[in-house]
Amino acid sequence: MNDCLFCRIVAGDIPATVVRETDTTLAFRDINPKAEVHVLVVTKEHYVDVATLAQADRELAGELLETVAVVAETEGLLADGFRTIFNTGEYGGQEVDHVHAHVLGGEPLGPMVCK
Repeated sequence: MNDCLFCRIVAGDIPATVVRETDTTLAFRDINPKAEVHVLVVTKEHYVDVATLAQADRELAGELLETVAVVAETEGLLADGFRTIFNTGEYGGQEVDHVHAHVLGGEPLGPMVCK
């Protein structure tokens, strides 16, 4: 997927501040952080969203969550807590059509959704 931003980051075509890499996942700092710690965790293989990934490859979905947990630990977020968000589709606020988890923490995050 040459036009996918995250595929290009995975391929090394676009630089990123990588905090963890496995054979199947890549975690890097968000360039527009919404919290003191804001790391994106993506699969190296392209899937549009978390629902598509979960239905197509349960093992890879588990590896993505494992990377989320390791990132939270290495970023020092386990003691005070953190938030993991998968935005899916237009109504869910997904901006890049490549499955990714937002790992946010390092400060109080406030309510989940403001209405």
